[in-house]
Amino acid sequence: MKSNVTAADVYKEAYIYGFPMVDSYRIQHSYFIDEENPEYKGAWNVPHSVTRVYTPDDKAIQTPNSDTPYTFLGADLRAEPIVISVPDVSESRYYSLQFVDMYTHNFAYVGSRATGSAAGNYLLAGPDWTGEAPAGIDGVIRSETQFAFVLYRTQLFDEADLDEVKRLQSKYVVQTLSQFMDVAAPPALPPVDFLPPLSPQAQKDSPRFFAVLNFLLQFAPIHPSEVGLMERFKAYGIGAGLAFDADRLTEEQRAAVATGMSEAWNAFATFKKEQVDTGRRSSADGFGTREFLKNDYLARMASAVLGIYGNSKDEANYPVYFVDAEGRPLDASTHRYQLTFKAGQLPPVNAFWSLTMYELPASLLTANPIDRYLINSPMERDLVRGQDGSITLYIQHASPGRDKEPNWLPAPAGPFFLVMREYWPKPAALDGTWTPPRAVRVA
Repeated sequence: MKSNVTAADVYKEAYIYGFPMVDSYRIQHSYFIDEENPEYKGAWNVPHSVTRVYTPDDKAIQTPNSDTPYTFLGADLRAEPIVISVPDVSESRYYSLQFVDMYTHNFAYVGSRATGSAAGNYLLAGPDWTGEAPAGIDGVIRSETQFAFVLYRTQLFDEADLDEVKRLQSKYVVQTLSQFMDVAAPPALPPVDFLPPLSPQAQKDSPRFFAVLNFLLQFAPIHPSEVGLMERFKAYGIGAGLAFDADRLTEEQRAAVATGMSEAWNAFATFKKEQVDTGRRSSADGFGTREFLKNDYLARMASAVLGIYGNSKDEANYPVYFVDAEGRPLDASTHRYQLTFKAGQLPPVNAFWSLTMYELPASLLTANPIDRYLINSPMERDLVRGQDGSITLYIQHASPGRDKEPNWLPAPAGPFFLVMREYWPKPAALDGTWTPPRAVRVA
Protein backbone atom coordinates (compact mmCIF):
# COMPACT_ATOMS: atom_id res chain seq x y z
CA MET A 1 0.00 0.00 0.00
CA LYS A 2 1.48 3.33 -1.02
CA SER A 3 2.04 5.83 1.79
CA ASN A 4 0.43 9.25 1.52
CA VAL A 5 3.20 10.79 3.64
CA THR A 6 5.17 13.37 1.67
CA ALA A 7 8.66 14.74 2.24
CA ALA A 8 7.09 18.00 3.44
CA ASP A 9 5.09 16.02 6.02
CA VAL A 10 8.27 14.50 7.43
CA TYR A 11 10.10 17.82 7.52
CA LYS A 12 7.11 19.34 9.32
CA GLU A 13 7.15 16.52 11.87
CA ALA A 14 10.92 16.78 12.35
CA TYR A 15 10.74 20.55 12.72
CA ILE A 16 8.06 20.36 15.41
CA TYR A 17 10.11 17.67 17.13
CA GLY A 18 13.39 19.56 16.91
CA PHE A 19 12.45 23.20 17.46
CA PRO A 20 12.84 23.13 21.28
CA MET A 21 16.27 21.50 20.91
CA VAL A 22 17.54 24.00 18.35
CA ASP A 23 16.19 27.03 20.22
CA SER A 24 17.63 25.75 23.52
CA TYR A 25 20.99 25.29 21.82
CA ARG A 26 20.88 28.90 20.60
CA ILE A 27 20.49 30.08 24.19
CA GLN A 28 23.04 27.76 25.75
CA HIS A 29 25.58 28.55 23.03
CA SER A 30 25.31 32.20 24.09
CA TYR A 31 25.60 31.26 27.78
CA PHE A 32 28.39 28.67 27.86
CA ILE A 33 30.22 28.61 24.51
CA ASP A 34 30.46 32.01 22.80
CA GLU A 35 32.69 34.10 25.03
CA GLU A 36 32.13 37.15 22.81
CA ASN A 37 28.37 37.07 23.28
CA PRO A 38 27.01 39.69 25.72
CA GLU A 39 24.85 36.94 27.26
CA TYR A 40 27.89 34.73 28.04
CA LYS A 41 27.86 33.37 31.61
CA GLY A 42 30.95 31.16 31.84
CA ALA A 43 32.31 27.64 31.58
CA TRP A 44 30.46 24.34 31.71
CA ASN A 45 29.98 22.60 35.06
CA VAL A 46 30.27 25.84 37.02
CA PRO A 47 27.26 27.71 38.49
CA HIS A 48 26.97 31.30 37.24
CA SER A 49 24.70 33.63 39.21
CA VAL A 50 23.00 36.80 38.07
CA THR A 51 22.67 38.92 41.19
CA ARG A 52 19.62 40.85 39.99
CA VAL A 53 16.26 40.24 38.40
CA TYR A 54 15.78 40.40 34.64
CA THR A 55 15.02 43.66 32.81
CA PRO A 56 14.23 44.61 29.18
CA ASP A 57 18.00 44.56 28.52
CA ASP A 58 18.00 40.75 28.86
CA LYS A 59 17.12 39.38 25.45
CA ALA A 60 18.45 35.81 25.12
CA ILE A 61 15.44 34.02 26.61
CA GLN A 62 11.94 34.88 25.52
CA THR A 63 9.39 35.46 28.32
CA PRO A 64 11.90 35.59 31.21
CA ASN A 65 10.65 35.95 34.76
CA SER A 66 11.59 39.03 36.76
CA ASP A 67 10.78 37.56 40.19
CA THR A 68 13.78 35.43 41.00
CA PRO A 69 17.46 36.09 40.35
CA TYR A 70 18.78 33.23 38.26
CA THR A 71 21.77 30.94 38.58
CA PHE A 72 22.75 29.05 35.42
CA LEU A 73 24.57 25.73 35.17
CA GLY A 74 25.47 24.18 31.85
CA ALA A 75 26.22 20.53 32.58
CA ASP A 76 28.63 18.54 30.39
CA LEU A 77 28.06 14.95 31.55
CA ARG A 78 30.08 13.12 28.90
CA ALA A 79 33.17 12.30 30.97
CA GLU A 80 31.65 11.87 34.44
CA PRO A 81 28.75 12.97 36.62
CA ILE A 82 28.72 16.18 38.61
CA VAL A 83 27.65 16.76 42.21
CA ILE A 84 25.40 19.73 42.88
CA SER A 85 25.39 21.01 46.47
CA VAL A 86 22.73 23.34 47.89
CA PRO A 87 22.72 25.13 51.28
CA ASP A 88 20.08 25.39 53.97
CA VAL A 89 17.42 27.84 52.80
CA SER A 90 14.77 29.40 55.02
CA GLU A 91 11.38 27.71 54.67
CA SER A 92 9.88 31.16 54.06
CA ARG A 93 11.96 31.61 50.90
CA TYR A 94 11.14 29.71 47.72
CA TYR A 95 14.01 28.33 45.69
CA SER A 96 14.29 25.66 43.03
CA LEU A 97 16.70 23.92 40.70
CA GLN A 98 15.06 22.91 37.43
CA PHE A 99 16.85 20.16 35.49
CA VAL A 100 16.33 20.42 31.71
CA ASP A 101 17.67 17.97 29.12
CA MET A 102 18.45 18.73 25.49
CA TYR A 103 14.87 17.96 24.47
CA THR A 104 13.73 20.58 27.04
CA HIS A 105 12.14 17.90 29.24
CA ASN A 106 12.09 18.97 32.90
CA PHE A 107 13.41 15.69 34.22
CA ALA A 108 13.98 16.54 37.89
CA TYR A 109 13.75 19.21 40.60
CA VAL A 110 15.60 20.12 43.78
CA GLY A 111 14.27 22.83 46.08
CA SER A 112 11.48 24.00 48.37
CA ARG A 113 8.72 21.87 46.85
CA ALA A 114 10.67 18.85 45.63
CA THR A 115 13.28 18.19 48.33
CA GLY A 116 12.64 20.76 51.07
CA SER A 117 14.81 23.51 52.46
CA ALA A 118 17.64 21.45 53.98
CA ALA A 119 21.16 21.37 52.56
CA GLY A 120 21.99 18.46 50.27
CA ASN A 121 24.25 16.92 47.65
CA TYR A 122 22.72 15.65 44.41
CA LEU A 123 24.53 13.62 41.77
CA LEU A 124 23.64 14.43 38.15
CA ALA A 125 24.65 11.70 35.69
CA GLY A 126 24.42 11.33 31.94
CA PRO A 127 23.05 8.40 29.94
CA ASP A 128 26.36 6.50 29.76
CA TRP A 129 27.29 6.46 33.47
CA THR A 130 27.08 3.03 35.14
CA GLY A 131 28.72 3.70 38.51
CA GLU A 132 27.30 3.87 42.02
CA ALA A 133 26.75 6.96 44.12
CA PRO A 134 29.25 7.41 46.96
CA ALA A 135 28.42 8.19 50.58
CA GLY A 136 27.16 11.70 51.18
CA ILE A 137 24.88 11.82 48.13
CA ASP A 138 21.24 12.61 48.93
CA GLY A 139 19.85 11.73 45.51
CA VAL A 140 20.87 10.55 42.04
CA ILE A 141 19.39 12.38 39.04
CA ARG A 142 19.68 10.88 35.55
CA SER A 143 19.69 12.85 32.30
CA GLU A 144 18.69 11.26 28.98
CA THR A 145 21.16 13.50 27.19
CA GLN A 146 24.89 14.14 27.53
CA PHE A 147 24.41 17.86 28.05
CA ALA A 148 21.86 19.33 30.43
CA PHE A 149 20.86 22.71 31.79
CA VAL A 150 20.12 23.48 35.44
CA LEU A 151 18.18 26.65 36.09
CA TYR A 152 18.23 27.89 39.70
CA ARG A 153 15.60 30.36 40.94
CA THR A 154 16.04 32.12 44.30
CA GLN A 155 13.15 34.24 45.54
CA LEU A 156 13.86 37.93 46.09
CA PHE A 157 11.45 39.67 48.49
CA ASP A 158 12.51 43.27 47.78
CA GLU A 159 15.59 45.37 47.04
CA ALA A 160 16.75 45.21 50.67
CA ASP A 161 16.80 41.41 50.39
CA LEU A 162 19.33 41.29 47.55
CA ASP A 163 22.39 40.74 49.77
CA GLU A 164 20.80 37.64 51.30
CA VAL A 165 20.03 36.29 47.84
CA LYS A 166 23.66 36.87 46.83
CA ARG A 167 24.80 35.00 49.96
CA LEU A 168 22.65 32.01 49.07
CA GLN A 169 23.80 32.05 45.46
CA SER A 170 27.42 31.93 46.66
CA LYS A 171 26.59 28.66 48.47
CA TYR A 172 25.51 26.90 45.29
CA VAL A 173 28.50 24.59 44.65
CA VAL A 174 29.19 22.19 41.78
CA GLN A 175 31.99 19.60 41.62
CA THR A 176 32.78 16.74 39.29
CA LEU A 177 32.24 13.36 40.92
CA SER A 178 36.02 12.78 41.05
CA GLN A 179 36.49 16.10 42.86
CA PHE A 180 33.73 15.23 45.32
CA MET A 181 35.36 11.84 46.04
CA ASP A 182 38.90 13.30 45.95
CA VAL A 183 40.11 10.75 43.40
CA ALA A 184 41.80 11.00 40.00
CA ALA A 185 39.61 12.32 37.22
CA PRO A 186 38.81 10.11 34.22
CA PRO A 187 40.61 10.86 30.95
CA ALA A 188 39.53 14.12 29.39
CA LEU A 189 37.32 13.87 26.32
CA PRO A 190 38.09 15.79 23.13
CA PRO A 191 36.49 19.22 23.07
CA VAL A 192 33.31 19.52 21.05
CA ASP A 193 33.44 21.52 17.82
CA PHE A 194 30.19 23.36 18.45
CA LEU A 195 28.26 24.54 15.41
CA PRO A 196 27.30 28.22 15.20
CA PRO A 197 23.66 28.56 16.24
CA LEU A 198 20.95 30.02 14.07
CA SER A 199 19.35 33.37 14.82
CA PRO A 200 15.72 33.31 16.00
CA GLN A 201 14.60 34.35 12.51
CA ALA A 202 16.80 31.79 10.71
CA GLN A 203 15.39 29.07 12.95
CA LYS A 204 12.01 29.78 11.37
CA ASP A 205 12.91 29.44 7.71
CA SER A 206 16.49 28.27 7.12
CA PRO A 207 17.02 24.65 5.99
CA ARG A 208 20.22 24.73 8.07
CA PHE A 209 17.87 24.15 11.00
CA PHE A 210 18.12 20.42 10.27
CA ALA A 211 21.95 20.48 10.22
CA VAL A 212 21.89 21.94 13.73
CA LEU A 213 19.33 19.35 14.81
CA ASN A 214 21.53 16.52 13.49
CA PHE A 215 24.48 17.93 15.41
CA LEU A 216 22.48 17.94 18.65
CA LEU A 217 21.05 14.45 18.21
CA GLN A 218 24.52 12.91 18.54
CA PHE A 219 24.38 13.80 22.25
CA ALA A 220 20.88 12.40 22.71
CA PRO A 221 20.68 8.58 22.56
CA ILE A 222 17.51 7.35 20.83
CA HIS A 223 14.72 6.70 23.31
CA PRO A 224 12.91 3.37 22.84
CA SER A 225 9.64 5.21 22.19
CA GLU A 226 11.23 7.09 19.26
CA VAL A 227 12.94 4.31 17.30
CA GLY A 228 10.26 4.36 14.58
CA LEU A 229 10.27 8.16 14.49
CA MET A 230 14.02 8.28 13.95
CA GLU A 231 13.82 5.66 11.20
CA ARG A 232 11.30 7.86 9.41
CA PHE A 233 13.51 10.94 9.82
CA LYS A 234 16.61 9.03 8.67
CA ALA A 235 15.15 8.50 5.21
CA TYR A 236 15.22 12.28 4.77
CA GLY A 237 18.72 12.87 6.11
CA ILE A 238 17.72 13.74 9.67
CA GLY A 239 19.42 11.94 12.56
CA ALA A 240 22.56 11.68 14.67
CA GLY A 241 25.69 11.40 12.55
CA LEU A 242 23.92 12.26 9.30
CA ALA A 243 25.03 15.11 7.07
CA PHE A 244 22.35 17.60 6.12
CA ASP A 245 23.95 19.96 3.65
CA ALA A 246 21.42 22.71 2.96
CA ASP A 247 23.54 24.03 0.09
CA ARG A 248 23.26 20.72 -1.81
CA LEU A 249 19.48 20.38 -1.67
CA THR A 250 17.70 20.05 -4.99
CA GLU A 251 14.98 22.55 -5.82
CA GLU A 252 12.40 19.87 -5.03
CA GLN A 253 14.00 19.11 -1.67
CA ARG A 254 14.33 22.78 -0.83
CA ALA A 255 10.65 23.31 -1.60
CA ALA A 256 9.67 20.35 0.60
CA VAL A 257 11.77 21.70 3.49
CA ALA A 258 10.26 25.18 3.15
CA THR A 259 6.73 23.77 3.02
CA GLY A 260 7.34 21.53 6.03
CA MET A 261 8.73 24.37 8.14
CA SER A 262 5.89 26.70 7.14
CA GLU A 263 3.28 24.07 7.94
CA ALA A 264 4.90 23.48 11.33
CA TRP A 265 4.39 27.14 12.18
CA ASN A 266 0.82 26.94 10.93
CA ALA A 267 0.25 23.99 13.25
CA PHE A 268 1.68 26.01 16.14
CA ALA A 269 -0.57 28.98 15.34
CA THR A 270 -3.64 26.77 15.28
CA PHE A 271 -2.66 25.07 18.53
CA LYS A 272 -2.13 28.41 20.23
CA LYS A 273 -5.39 29.88 18.95
CA GLU A 274 -7.58 26.87 19.68
CA GLN A 275 -5.93 25.52 22.83
CA VAL A 276 -3.82 28.12 24.67
CA ASP A 277 -5.77 31.29 23.88
CA THR A 278 -9.05 29.64 24.82
CA GLY A 279 -7.71 28.25 28.10
CA ARG A 280 -8.34 24.64 27.08
CA ARG A 281 -4.65 24.00 27.67
CA SER A 282 -2.03 25.92 29.58
CA SER A 283 1.29 27.00 28.13
CA ALA A 284 2.73 24.81 30.91
CA ASP A 285 1.32 21.67 29.28
CA GLY A 286 4.46 21.37 27.15
CA PHE A 287 6.82 21.42 30.14
CA GLY A 288 7.55 18.31 32.15
CA THR A 289 9.08 14.87 32.04
CA ARG A 290 8.93 12.67 28.97
CA GLU A 291 6.39 10.52 30.85
CA PHE A 292 4.17 13.57 31.49
CA LEU A 293 4.37 14.86 27.92
CA LYS A 294 3.81 11.42 26.34
CA ASN A 295 5.80 12.60 23.32
CA ASP A 296 3.33 15.40 22.54
CA TYR A 297 5.81 17.23 20.33
CA LEU A 298 3.48 20.04 19.27
CA ALA A 299 2.75 20.96 22.90
CA ARG A 300 6.50 20.86 23.58
CA MET A 301 7.20 23.17 20.63
CA ALA A 302 4.40 25.56 21.60
CA SER A 303 5.67 25.89 25.15
CA ALA A 304 9.21 26.49 23.91
CA VAL A 305 8.00 29.22 21.55
CA LEU A 306 5.84 30.89 24.19
CA GLY A 307 8.40 30.72 27.00
CA ILE A 308 11.23 28.22 26.82
CA TYR A 309 12.44 26.64 30.09
CA GLY A 310 9.09 27.05 31.80
CA ASN A 311 8.52 24.96 34.90
CA SER A 312 6.46 21.81 35.17
CA LYS A 313 2.94 22.43 36.46
CA ASP A 314 3.58 21.08 39.95
CA GLU A 315 6.40 23.61 40.32
CA ALA A 316 4.74 26.59 38.64
CA ASN A 317 1.53 27.04 36.70
CA TYR A 318 1.30 29.64 33.92
CA PRO A 319 -2.08 31.09 32.98
CA VAL A 320 -1.37 33.27 29.93
CA TYR A 321 -3.34 36.26 28.65
CA PHE A 322 -3.16 36.72 24.89
CA VAL A 323 -6.74 37.95 24.51
CA ASP A 324 -9.24 39.90 26.57
CA ALA A 325 -12.49 38.59 28.05
CA GLU A 326 -14.16 38.92 24.61
CA GLY A 327 -11.40 37.03 22.80
CA ARG A 328 -9.78 40.11 21.24
CA PRO A 329 -5.95 40.41 21.08
CA LEU A 330 -4.45 42.69 23.73
CA ASP A 331 -3.21 46.02 22.38
CA ALA A 332 -2.47 49.02 24.58
CA SER A 333 -1.93 51.44 21.72
CA THR A 334 -5.69 52.02 21.61
CA HIS A 335 -7.16 50.25 24.66
CA ARG A 336 -6.95 49.98 28.44
CA TYR A 337 -7.65 46.85 30.49
CA GLN A 338 -8.54 45.91 34.04
CA LEU A 339 -7.99 42.64 35.84
CA THR A 340 -9.83 42.26 39.16
CA PHE A 341 -9.23 39.74 41.93
CA LYS A 342 -12.27 39.39 44.15
CA ALA A 343 -11.71 39.62 47.92
CA GLY A 344 -9.86 36.52 49.12
CA GLN A 345 -9.36 35.28 45.55
CA LEU A 346 -5.68 35.97 44.87
CA PRO A 347 -3.87 33.05 43.20
CA PRO A 348 -3.71 30.04 45.58
CA VAL A 349 -0.01 29.23 46.00
CA ASN A 350 2.37 27.77 48.57
CA ALA A 351 5.17 30.12 47.49
CA PHE A 352 4.20 33.25 45.57
CA TRP A 353 2.47 34.54 42.41
CA SER A 354 3.23 37.20 39.83
CA LEU A 355 1.73 38.82 36.73
CA THR A 356 4.34 39.92 34.18
CA MET A 357 4.03 42.13 31.08
CA TYR A 358 5.64 41.17 27.73
CA GLU A 359 5.73 43.18 24.53
CA LEU A 360 5.03 41.58 21.16
CA PRO A 361 6.40 40.32 18.87
CA ALA A 362 9.64 40.03 20.89
CA SER A 363 8.09 38.29 23.95
CA LEU A 364 10.45 40.30 26.15
CA LEU A 365 10.01 42.58 29.15
CA THR A 366 8.95 46.07 28.15
CA ALA A 367 10.61 49.31 29.23
CA ASN A 368 8.38 51.83 31.01
CA PRO A 369 8.77 55.06 33.03
CA ILE A 370 8.43 53.40 36.46
CA ASP A 371 10.61 50.33 35.70
CA ARG A 372 7.79 48.00 36.77
CA TYR A 373 7.61 44.79 34.78
CA LEU A 374 5.30 42.81 37.04
CA ILE A 375 3.04 42.82 40.07
CA ASN A 376 3.59 40.00 42.54
CA SER A 377 2.95 38.68 46.05
CA PRO A 378 5.56 40.81 47.84
CA MET A 379 3.76 43.91 46.46
CA GLU A 380 0.34 42.90 47.87
CA ARG A 381 0.71 45.11 50.94
CA ASP A 382 1.05 48.19 48.71
CA LEU A 383 -1.86 47.44 46.38
CA VAL A 384 -4.98 49.59 46.67
CA ARG A 385 -8.11 47.63 47.57
CA GLY A 386 -11.73 48.44 46.83
CA GLN A 387 -14.31 48.82 49.58
CA ASP A 388 -15.26 45.15 49.10
CA GLY A 389 -11.64 44.02 49.49
CA SER A 390 -11.12 43.38 45.79
CA ILE A 391 -7.90 44.31 43.95
CA THR A 392 -8.11 45.80 40.45
CA LEU A 393 -4.96 45.95 38.35
CA TYR A 394 -4.74 48.60 35.63
CA ILE A 395 -3.14 47.26 32.45
CA GLN A 396 -2.45 50.22 30.15
CA HIS A 397 0.23 52.36 28.54
CA ALA A 398 -0.39 55.67 30.35
CA SER A 399 -0.64 56.14 34.09
CA PRO A 400 -4.17 55.56 35.45
CA GLY A 401 -3.62 58.45 37.89
CA ARG A 402 -1.52 58.86 41.01
CA ASP A 403 -4.11 57.26 43.28
CA LYS A 404 -4.19 54.10 41.13
CA GLU A 405 -0.49 53.85 40.26
CA PRO A 406 0.28 51.22 42.94
CA ASN A 407 -1.96 48.88 40.89
CA TRP A 408 -0.61 49.92 37.47
CA LEU A 409 1.19 47.39 35.29
CA PRO A 410 2.57 49.48 32.40
CA ALA A 411 1.97 48.14 28.91
CA PRO A 412 3.76 49.04 25.66
CA ALA A 413 2.01 51.28 23.15
CA GLY A 414 1.16 48.25 21.05
CA PRO A 415 0.36 44.52 21.26
CA PHE A 416 1.33 42.61 24.39
CA PHE A 417 0.54 39.59 26.49
CA LEU A 418 0.61 38.75 30.19
CA VAL A 419 1.88 35.69 32.03
CA MET A 420 0.67 34.78 35.50
CA ARG A 421 3.12 32.62 37.43
CA GLU A 422 1.88 30.52 40.33
CA TYR A 423 4.95 29.15 42.11
CA TRP A 424 4.31 25.89 43.95
CA PRO A 425 0.60 26.09 43.18
CA LYS A 426 -2.01 24.70 45.52
CA PRO A 427 -4.43 22.06 44.17
CA ALA A 428 -7.14 24.68 43.60
CA ALA A 429 -4.91 26.38 41.01
CA LEU A 430 -4.44 23.13 39.09
CA ASP A 431 -7.82 21.40 39.28
CA GLY A 432 -9.97 24.34 38.18
CA THR A 433 -11.43 25.12 41.60
CA TRP A 434 -9.84 28.55 41.28
CA THR A 435 -9.71 30.27 37.90
CA PRO A 436 -7.78 33.42 37.05
CA PRO A 437 -9.80 36.58 36.36
CA ARG A 438 -10.19 37.71 32.76
CA ALA A 439 -8.65 40.87 31.31
CA VAL A 440 -11.53 43.27 30.66
CA ARG A 441 -11.24 46.03 28.04
CA VAL A 442 -12.52 49.35 29.43
CA ALA A 443 -13.83 52.35 27.54
